Amino acid sequence: IGFPNLLKKKGAIEELEKDLQKEVNSVNQRLNIAIEKVKEPYRQPNILAEYIAFQLKNRVSFRKAMKKAIELTKKADIKGIKIQIAGRLAGKEIARAECIKKGRLPLQTIRAKIDYCCYPIRTIYGVLGVKIWIFVEEE
Repeated sequence: IGFPNLLKKKGAIEELEKDLQKEVNSVNQRLNIAIEKVKEPYRQPNILAEYIAFQLKNRVSFRKAMKKAIELTKKADIKGIKIQIAGRLAGKEIARAECIKKGRLPLQTIRAKIDYCCYPIRTIYGVLGVKIWIFVEEE
């Protein structure tokens, strides 16, 4: 989904097919992989989490990474977003959680379509957890 550098290498797709065939134990059957481009990538919470993970691994401030991720979602037509990062933020001794919210996010409303992603990030300070809620639409 969010791995554009996978497509740049030659033979990466064939290698991926072979690995999947070994995992699924279907070596004697042919496995086809279709790759599609995501029309609105910043509407997907897992792509946003990968973006934040990439920023944090490059030693960017966690607040700046969260604000930039929210800014990227302005182009996609979503109604609300909430991003939470927890763990040893900025390398401090005590772990804590920081949260940024933009728009509305009705978690109690059942008919609200909310996409959610939980993504662990390994940094030099330890493991950080990123949770992203995106309020897409109401049915």
